Amino acid sequence: MATVGLVDHYRAFASYNARFNRQLYDLAGTLSDEVRRRDVGAFFRSIEGTLNHILLADRIWLGRFRDSGYSFPALEEAELVYEIQGLDVPVARSFAELTASRIDTDQVIIAWVEDLADLDLGDELRYATTTGETRAHPMWIAVSHLFNHQTHHRGQVTTLLKQVGVDPGVTDFLPFALRR
Repeated sequence: MATVGLVDHYRAFASYNARFNRQLYDLAGTLSDEVRRRDVGAFFRSIEGTLNHILLADRIWLGRFRDSGYSFPALEEAELVYEIQGLDVPVARSFAELTASRIDTDQVIIAWVEDLADLDLGDELRYATTTGETRAHPMWIAVSHLFNHQTHHRGQVTTLLKQVGVDPGVTDFLPFALRR
């Protein structure tokens, strides 16, 4: 029986992430701008605000990885974020632009995970938080956080979709992984 390593795990999550994001964006795209942007008291106010936050956070983390001193060719030309005014700053002017940016970033994440194969994920990652605090911990913790953060907030989006009468369908990782 073969052993599955962390990079294999991250490859599966990168594919799942892209598929799940596409599913949620397709569903959110069936809603009017008013419904998608309505402040319903969520952490990032609305469906669109939460989707925006996930993309912004992904680009912040990918920027930290790119500036880490390790070689990540997949991140060299990617549109990333290095300085922010807040965790809810709009990434795009329209939902169509947000969707296109999400698709592009998902492809970057899929390619970047391949770059991780040559890295010791126990190596230290050093970066500054959004408040300027310096942090250092093993790379695997940050990579795991990237995927966990997405899952956390996408769960909120599925709840918000259900509240406006849209069924997000099956969203668990297990059925996705078993279909592969």
